[in-house]
Amino acid sequence: MDSQPLNPGREWELVEKARRDPQAFKQLYNHYFPRLYAYVSYRVGRTQDAEDLVAETFLKVVEGIGRFEWRHEGSFAAWLFRIAHNLIGNFYRRSQRREESLPLEELPELQDNTLLPEDAILQKEKFAYLRRLIGTLSPRRQEVITLKFFGGLRNQEIAEVLELDERTVASHLCRGLEDLHRRYVGEFVQTKEGIPNERAKRID
Repeated sequence: MDSQPLNPGREWELVEKARRDPQAFKQLYNHYFPRLYAYVSYRVGRTQDAEDLVAETFLKVVEGIGRFEWRHEGSFAAWLFRIAHNLIGNFYRRSQRREESLPLEELPELQDNTLLPEDAILQKEKFAYLRRLIGTLSPRRQEVITLKFFGGLRNQEIAEVLELDERTVASHLCRGLEDLHRRYVGEFVQTKEGIPNERAKRID
């Protein structure tokens, strides 16, 4: 599936058609699914939870697309991810869960099915390490980082999702990356052997 940005004119056309044409909605679904699944997966961790939340997000999009107002380039992406963002918040409030370490078999696979078993395990280890590292940030910076790098949103779109101004988003992004780098370097230097150090190497 192509996760590169759609031409704004083409996306607007698809959104308009999707109000009445299931095939147009399918194209939007195929385009946004990888990014949405990656974002939700890093926020909730467990495969089943991520799949349920992504399905619920698209269901709400289907139900609400007739009322959606196109304002500018990126407004559909912002609307889609805001729905997911709100559902994730509801999920944590409802379940009263906190971030937890999960068995590798319960973690999502963000790569294709052609990976060799050992490569799939490495991908899951990297996922677990990145999620733990991102989890050390403040909740707001976690959201900005995951929306930016896993949801593939621009600062303007993140600002709309989180109801912030773009300068605030840019500040959280910059400081969040600095925090991650500091933690990564600290673990890399302090840990001479073991999984954390090996995982850190694989992120590069």
